[in-house]
Amino acid sequence: MSDVHRQLAIRLFAVEQHLRDLDVWSDTAPSAVALASDQPFAIDTLEFNEWLQFIFLPRMQALAHSGAYLPSACGIAPMAEEYFRGQYFREQSTVGVEQLIEALTAIDQLLSG
Repeated sequence: MSDVHRQLAIRLFAVEQHLRDLDVWSDTAPSAVALASDQPFAIDTLEFNEWLQFIFLPRMQALAHSGAYLPSACGIAPMAEEYFRGQYFREQSTVGVEQLIEALTAIDQLLSG
């Protein structure tokens, strides 16, 4: 596993932890139909946090752990900013949202830079 793959795995774990901390992690997967969406971010069938958990994280974790070719660009943090801006969280959770966005920004920078 290369250093980039190792760094990606660490950052993906951080994203998972932040989703759990925000209490938007689900123990129940969406339907196969919802997961099969061909729309960007599965916007027609999933909430953004579901897309992160059930599509983005597993795919990126597989790439990180297999040492496979990684995308040369990633721009997920702006989508997270937009999605979570419209969500209501307790005041103490806004820090968690900021931490999640920072973790996603770190992934964007790692893959794009």
